[in-house]
Amino acid sequence: MPVRPRRHHVVVLALPGVLALDYGIPVQVFGSWPDGPYRLTVCGREAGPVPLDSGPALAVEHGLEALADADTVIVPGLAHEEPPGPAVCEALAAASARGVRMVSICSGAFVLAAAGLLDGRRATTHWTKADQLARRHPAVTVEEDVLYVDEGDVLTSAGVAAGLDLCLHIIRSDHGAAAANLRARGLVTAPHRTGGQAQYIDRAVPGTAGGSLAELRCWLLEHLDEPQSLDQMARRAGMSRRTLIRRFHEETGRPPAGWLLDARLTRARELLETSDAPMETVARLAGLGTPANLRVLFHRHVGAPPSAYRATFRQTPAAA
Repeated sequence: MPVRPRRHHVVVLALPGVLALDYGIPVQVFGSWPDGPYRLTVCGREAGPVPLDSGPALAVEHGLEALADADTVIVPGLAHEEPPGPAVCEALAAASARGVRMVSICSGAFVLAAAGLLDGRRATTHWTKADQLARRHPAVTVEEDVLYVDEGDVLTSAGVAAGLDLCLHIIRSDHGAAAANLRARGLVTAPHRTGGQAQYIDRAVPGTAGGSLAELRCWLLEHLDEPQSLDQMARRAGMSRRTLIRRFHEETGRPPAGWLLDARLTRARELLETSDAPMETVARLAGLGTPANLRVLFHRHVGAPPSAYRATFRQTPAAA
């Protein structure tokens, strides 16, 4: 009987004052995936109650010793930017030295920076805290106008919705677009927003897993191969064009056309990874029109021609 591969161990470090939304993102993405490739552990400074920024405390069963068995450590944002203390910094530094991937969401970047893990690297955080991060940690190159930054073994994101984007980016990097697309469908969110996309700093961007347009987004993901105009989407949602655009920005941080293009490009990536379909078929099924249009959009947004992407990431069946 074949032995199941060891699942990648994600440890979420919940410190006092952890933001409930930021904490919930990695727990939902990695921890509620039946038979997925990840297993999840939540830890604190020590086992016991961990105060949230609001509401009842978390009941945490593990302390910092859980980091010793981690493959990825995720630090959600906090309601403050106070140093986490030497025990936390030492445990994070030791995990990083072992090659553990370190990830922060929102102001969790302050914790990684306090442990010295962002020195000499690019990083981001919520736009309202970027100046403070740069002042407090001058060895860090803070990029305040991006959704997330991938430095290989250290990844940082802006607030809430950008944390969801980063978690899906991690799945995409580990297991390809097909796996990320599957997870995104379960979460009813756009499968892909590039890290270099600007933060939407005119207003806070709420999470994308629910909201009044969740049903429309789910329907669009199932009908990517069909033409979709703004008027058609507005009629399906039962609202005006102006209201649809405003709600899309509020719920996803993206205009409807931009969200739909992200979803279609991710569908194209999935098809290129998992099938030998000709480019004409890939373009049609992803709703991108012609092969020429597929090539232009794919190269512009993914950074490589579709043929080169397929040659690099095409999944081949395991040998019998």
